[in-house]
Amino acid sequence: MPEQASWTKLRLGRCGPRLDLLTARFDSHVYAPHAHDEYTIGVSIGGSELIGYRGGHLRTGPSTVVVLAPGEMHTGGPATTDGYAYRALYADPALLAEGARGGTPHFREGLLDDPELAAAIRLTHAELACCPDPLEAESRLPWLLTALVHRHSTATVRPESLPGAGVTARIVRDRLADELLEPPSLAALAADLGMSRYQLLRAFRTTMGIPPYAWLAQYRVTRARTLLESGLRPAEVASLVGFADQAHLTRWFRRVLGVTPAAYRNSVQDTR
Repeated sequence: MPEQASWTKLRLGRCGPRLDLLTARFDSHVYAPHAHDEYTIGVSIGGSELIGYRGGHLRTGPSTVVVLAPGEMHTGGPATTDGYAYRALYADPALLAEGARGGTPHFREGLLDDPELAAAIRLTHAELACCPDPLEAESRLPWLLTALVHRHSTATVRPESLPGAGVTARIVRDRLADELLEPPSLAALAADLGMSRYQLLRAFRTTMGIPPYAWLAQYRVTRARTLLESGLRPAEVASLVGFADQAHLTRWFRRVLGVTPAAYRNSVQDTR
């Protein structure tokens, strides 16, 4: 395959900040020394990269997570003749500070051996790059970034106690259901409830068993079924229940019901 680098502009919430995702594959490309204003968080998806950072070198692998601090110079290039491929996201320091006390978290090491977190970042990155849904991004990325801070930074983490989690989850659930076409951002909901976005996410996951975007997607699928049964086409139904397009509807319909919307509509019509 040819060398390539693909960027996705992602918004966290309907009116929230933007975040960049990069998917890259290189045979021989070597980055010149440079720095980013954001944290660079990367995972390997093929080969191995050799990164010059803080006077030493980091060599990536399938179980590692790279964390490069804002403003710190670094380089990158192939560690072997096989080249290297990776996924990276560029996160504003404020996003990583949400789950910590005392400002911007510090990572002593730029290369972290954490297979579970590496796999979660790879999956989340791939799915959001494919379908950049704002609520899904806001549900998944702050959760992952807070896990990164809790596991590997020197920051003091926020208290885990969440009294009233059930009440919080039900308020969020009802707001999402009432505004399924243009759901409010989790940051706005958290501010209304006097808590951080991470606390809201934790309360919702603890009570409902899934993050807010997944709950809303399943609710939309339920509404879509009724519309498909009435004879509407999947392309029409997608916009009526808040999915970005028919492909987004199909993705979630298959996840929840194991069949495409078109196949479901045809089977219902045939039965009738």
